[in-house]
Amino acid sequence: MRYMFKFPDIGEGLEEGKIIEWYVEKGQSVSSGDALVKMETDKVVTDIPSPKSGIIVQRFGAIGETIKVGNTLVELDIEGVEAAAAVSLAQEKPKEAITEAIEEKGFGVVGTMEVAGEGSYLPAGTEGLEQAEKQVSKTKKVLATPVARAMAKDFGLDINQLSGSGPAGRVTSKDVQKRAHQAKTEIRINNPELGGASSSQQQKNAKHNELIEIVPITQIRKTIAKNMLRSKQNAAHMSVMDEAEVSELVEARQIINEKLKDIRLSYLPFIIKAVAIALHKHPVMNAELDMENERIIYKKYYNIGLAMDTEEGLVVPVIRDADKKSLIQIAREITSFSERASARKLSLEDMKDGTFTITSFGSIGGYFAVPVINYPQSAILGIGRISDKPIVKNNAVVVGKIMPISMSVDHRIVDGGEVARFLNLVLEMIKDPIMLLAYEEGLI
Repeated sequence: MRYMFKFPDIGEGLEEGKIIEWYVEKGQSVSSGDALVKMETDKVVTDIPSPKSGIIVQRFGAIGETIKVGNTLVELDIEGVEAAAAVSLAQEKPKEAITEAIEEKGFGVVGTMEVAGEGSYLPAGTEGLEQAEKQVSKTKKVLATPVARAMAKDFGLDINQLSGSGPAGRVTSKDVQKRAHQAKTEIRINNPELGGASSSQQQKNAKHNELIEIVPITQIRKTIAKNMLRSKQNAAHMSVMDEAEVSELVEARQIINEKLKDIRLSYLPFIIKAVAIALHKHPVMNAELDMENERIIYKKYYNIGLAMDTEEGLVVPVIRDADKKSLIQIAREITSFSERASARKLSLEDMKDGTFTITSFGSIGGYFAVPVINYPQSAILGIGRISDKPIVKNNAVVVGKIMPISMSVDHRIVDGGEVARFLNLVLEMIKDPIMLLAYEEGLI
């Protein structure tokens, strides 16, 4: 029996993905769980496994092609499944996404993602109704509405060459109108008698085109753009800046690193640890405002997201239970995340459940900034580059190690006084590692 496996929503609000590599060929036998295709989503590069065992009848989509969620990836021939059973299988639905208040989870690369419920990871979903789609012939016939087919005929367009924006890639009348408009524009541009560019103008345009490069936007960049705008539109950003004299931290780090063999501590583990401890005492900084249900969700787990710059864009892996981990454990996780982020090997699990985010723009030379909140979190802390500055110490002017701090909060939920108290506590522990140890051990 034929089974149509469609590109599933794997549980973080996915809308589309790009085919990077096919692992299967037509006629190949696969077992449930075997990888079918490698897809680049807006957050990670991941393998999509087969939900059923069977034989590959047809693949849909070429390498480099973008596939919408709900579009068919492969057609499987499932041996020993009768028609009624196939329809029943196709109608199975995954469990609802998790919506528990305090355990409400999810953010990924630069934004949020809904977390799938049990049993819904890479589900078959609603695909597979044998009568819903016909077997694709050698001359592929696209899905289209009757109106769209009639309009395409009137405009002289081959509807099988159009990309559809409707459900399951169905071509709609809007798709036809858009392509017809593009065709008219192309004719006008290339025909001076119709008001298009002359030969000399076309030469100028060609010369101009040599000076620019057009690159398709990546899935991750789409999400960065979408979530940055979402954050600015949905949170009342307020930013605070300060400086910390961290000469004692610099000295303590140097002493510790001299004793370590297989790893070196950066300043980030100290900052992450200080933030995690401070969040215990200032829970609103670790909370989320749910305006739709008129409530504040206080999260009693302390997962610190670390914004990392990669060639593909910004990613935010999460250090879970940072309050319970040692500096060395945190340092090892940072190193692992950094290596995997550069190789684009971070998983969805690495980038969800964050409750607070830290961004270290100082690592590439920045001083102060106004970081954008990783919505729906309530705050983000930015760390600038440590530099030497003159300071007054014991009534004398000396050279101090100054670390600039930038912090943005959602002013709808966090008041200015609370920001100041939170930052004061964080800076107290950053300035003096002994105070960090004292707070960690519960001595203060």
